[in-house]
Amino acid sequence: MASFSLPHIHDNPDGGWGPSSSNIPEQFKFKDIPYAPYSKSDKLGRFADWNDTTGDSRQTAVGPPNTRDTRGAAGRSKREGAQAFGSGTASAFAYFHVEDESSFSLVDNKAAPPRRGGFARGRASGRGLNSFSGRGAQRGAQRGARGGGMAGGRGGGQRGGRRGWRDWEKTNRTRESSVAISPQWTMLEEIEFHRLAKLKLEVDEPEDIDTYGRVFVYEKSYDRITTKTERPLQLVDRIKYNTTTSDDPVIQELAAKNTATVYASDVILSVLMCAPRSVYPWDIVIVREGNNLFFDKRDGGPFDTVTVNENASDPPQDPTPPNPNNPTEKVAVLETPSINSATSLSLEATYINQNFGFQSVQENVTADFAHPNPFYGPEETEPLASCGYRYRVFDLGITEDEDIKICVRTEVDAYIAGQGNPAEGHGLVTIRALNEFDPRAQGAGGAPDWRSKLDSQRGAVVATEMKNNSCKLAKWTVQSVLAGAELMKIGYISRVNPKDNTRHVILSTASMRPTDFAAQLNVSLANGWGIVRTITDLCMKMPEGKYVLIKDPNKSVIRLYSVPMTAFTEDEEGEAFEGEEPESTAY
Repeated sequence: MASFSLPHIHDNPDGGWGPSSSNIPEQFKFKDIPYAPYSKSDKLGRFADWNDTTGDSRQTAVGPPNTRDTRGAAGRSKREGAQAFGSGTASAFAYFHVEDESSFSLVDNKAAPPRRGGFARGRASGRGLNSFSGRGAQRGAQRGARGGGMAGGRGGGQRGGRRGWRDWEKTNRTRESSVAISPQWTMLEEIEFHRLAKLKLEVDEPEDIDTYGRVFVYEKSYDRITTKTERPLQLVDRIKYNTTTSDDPVIQELAAKNTATVYASDVILSVLMCAPRSVYPWDIVIVREGNNLFFDKRDGGPFDTVTVNENASDPPQDPTPPNPNNPTEKVAVLETPSINSATSLSLEATYINQNFGFQSVQENVTADFAHPNPFYGPEETEPLASCGYRYRVFDLGITEDEDIKICVRTEVDAYIAGQGNPAEGHGLVTIRALNEFDPRAQGAGGAPDWRSKLDSQRGAVVATEMKNNSCKLAKWTVQSVLAGAELMKIGYISRVNPKDNTRHVILSTASMRPTDFAAQLNVSLANGWGIVRTITDLCMKMPEGKYVLIKDPNKSVIRLYSVPMTAFTEDEEGEAFEGEEPESTAY
């Protein structure tokens, strides 16, 4: 009988797969041949794949790429599943002319002839292929159309330009925090936005404590403005105060009487209630004195300006600042400040909002509230803007035994004649403005041209603004609901020339009820009150002192820090004088 003898097995003493580098059989000379690793889970269905793409994005096949074969290869890879490792190691056996290419230098410096044709019918040809100068390329780049991106016309080289497509390839832009975080600060709590979105607290109707200020009647002719009867935006010199909570003399009196537990203004409270929608960084200074909490803002902080396209997929950007860690780094191209940068657009939107509110009222018809403006001193000479303050108390208690109330200073901008007494809360109006800068600029968010679409397709314009400015519109709506306003007027204001940010025209004005608009925006006031109650409970567990609630500039997270009582006061002491009135802004 024939005998069978087992061959000698060369085991791997290293304990890994494949032959050992130290124990190679004599009859096999594999020492200088590269080894491609593999896994037991790899499906070895093909011994050669001519359509595979190597690691350096070069195709192994010779000749032009075949779209049909590429799709087939992609389909096969999806069906068979991704290999664990070793799938892209064919490049280990490839030969690269590294030395030849590095020693190569161009001698002929004549311009290359223009490339014409070269592709089959239905693909993009020479014009508009490699630049955004083609009309189809601009349309695709701005609207995300089929065949947009770098290919001109319909049916470009690839079906690119989809919004959100390959966003991971874009340059990761990082924002700076709204306030410099000191190493001496102590982080007490970190809350993600998805946890905030689950909070809910139903709050009853508020109690009106007192009213201050004077409001003018709204000019109804602004409701009849169309794109064909546009009206220029005028510069109106008026004073409107934007005082923080702790500096409000009325709130100081109410706190001395223990009217409530928490004190805030509607601007600060709306940012906190709409925190899950925010993208840009912000910070709220929280001071606990005894059993009272004061929600304050910093001078010159994000509360004093209006954002533009904050929620767009590609929001406006500021020029890249120099790297502080490498001061000797040379910048190849100096970026000049643009009128369409985030900071410039924010200042422009703030200017538009203030002047539209000042212009759209009749100053000869007024309504006085119970008390005069608490911030207007006798030595002031410039006229006051139309503004009424309503101090209202909301009950945040979950049970009847809890005594947690919040006193909010709310603002209204005008009133509508014939709706009742404004001092009693009838016919009150808040006035805001949306602005269009340049539909073709970076950060426009795919907005349509207002002059051609506002009258015929207003729904498309509103839907785009609700998407690109979701946080801003939600804050405006919450402020109107907190103030008890019956209507909210939103003006549509555009530049006279897209290249000039100093002249503007009013194209239209929309009127809506705040509660209905909140439903359209999917704004939940119960969720906002739940966030306020959660932050209040966190701060009430802490000892007396000063805290800062900061929104992370690049993540959907808010953090609560404990800071010294002297924080944010050095600059104010250097700029303020003894006996100075609270801050005001003249527009």
